[in-house]
Amino acid sequence: TGLISGIRVLACSLTVLSVHGLYSASDDVVELNPSNFNREVIQSDSLWLVEFYAPWCGHCKNLAPEWKKAATALKGIVKVGAVDADQHNSLGGQFGVRGFPSIKIFGANKHKPEDYQGGRSSQAIVDAALNALRSLVKDRLGGKTGGTDYGKQSGGGAGNKKDVVELTDDNFDRTVLDSDDVWMVEFFAPWCGHCKNLEPEWTAAATEVKEQTKGKVKLGAVDATVHQGLASRYGIRGFPTIKVFRKGEEPEDYQGGRTRSDIVARAVDLYSDNIPPPELQEILNEDVLKKTCEDYQLCIISVLPHILDTGASGRNSYLEVMRMMADKYKKKTWGWLWTEAGAQMDLESSLGIGGFGYPAMAAINARKMKFALLKGSFSETGIHEFLRELSVGRGSTATVGGGALPKINTVEPWDGKDGVVSIENSVRVHRCHSLLFSNPPFLAFPQLPMEDDIDLSDVDLDDLEKDEL
Repeated sequence: TGLISGIRVLACSLTVLSVHGLYSASDDVVELNPSNFNREVIQSDSLWLVEFYAPWCGHCKNLAPEWKKAATALKGIVKVGAVDADQHNSLGGQFGVRGFPSIKIFGANKHKPEDYQGGRSSQAIVDAALNALRSLVKDRLGGKTGGTDYGKQSGGGAGNKKDVVELTDDNFDRTVLDSDDVWMVEFFAPWCGHCKNLEPEWTAAATEVKEQTKGKVKLGAVDATVHQGLASRYGIRGFPTIKVFRKGEEPEDYQGGRTRSDIVARAVDLYSDNIPPPELQEILNEDVLKKTCEDYQLCIISVLPHILDTGASGRNSYLEVMRMMADKYKKKTWGWLWTEAGAQMDLESSLGIGGFGYPAMAAINARKMKFALLKGSFSETGIHEFLRELSVGRGSTATVGGGALPKINTVEPWDGKDGVVSIENSVRVHRCHSLLFSNPPFLAFPQLPMEDDIDLSDVDLDDLEKDEL
């Protein structure tokens, strides 16, 4: 009995380990997290290949043995690491990780890693690593030093002090409150030990945030012992205190960690919250569809009823729902498109929409040529549920008809007005009516494609369960 119990305990322990991570200390893959990433990767002169993964991701599990083989083959030549980005999402956010697995190559400039786009076999990974290493050595021979010294200055990561804006009683309102940018402001006291410890991290973060947010999120600092009016206005009781300022809103307390990576991760989140939603485009020609579906991880396409069926007000209400959802999901790399029923029949056919059931919506993954159809209501709630189900890997998909993006007609853009029934259209409607009701046996709908289980685990990263409407 004791032996059986011991075996059960061991089996449970192994199960727990397998759930919490894909790599262990016995592997040649270096496990990275917010505590060691700056020291191991950013401050390193070595070339690094880093995988950002989630333990539940099927593609990540398939990659793991190949990643381990590559790490062993490259041992002593190129560093190979892995970040559980499901657990350490601040690191994933810092480097723009949107899907699992994501592989990035940290070369000369550790703050601007390159995306790895190659195959997922150990041989392909090793070949890419050696090519990157060759380029790094060539750059060094040519006198290019990259950006690795950035993280080696005082405090393990001091950036340019000019990137931290000095704020005073005189310039605060004009610089911060009247700005369209987001501000993270540190209130400090020169004698405060914790403030001294924060200073190099704050400075390094300011430089990196400036690059990653294109200057849309700024870091500032207030000497609260000198500018006591500001300290009193915002109820500063201890040092350092960090507050987030957004135009027209009450400031909020920053509750995150005090390392550079923590600060940068929060700033990137603020930047994402503040960016405008993606443009909702009408499908006017083949270029619009191709560019949107190929440039984005998913393209969300709506087929709206004919203008004669809804009028301008009805169509605008549908478009407004789409704009609201595009804004809600703006952090994701998704494109948003719409077309009128009957304008793009090849597209409708390839998605199994088939000339009825408007408004309709489909989400297309152009890399896999898979799509999923909205089966609920065309409403804020219905679309949110549809997209959330896709994001967490539930629901079903089908292959795009023909296995490729369909032919698209070039059409005139909607003029924003109600439709006008022309004599030509009236004749067409009359003929269509006669055909439908005088010859019912010939009425046929296109066959829907076969559905299979969905697998979009490499498309999306965010936990949408936390983001209810």
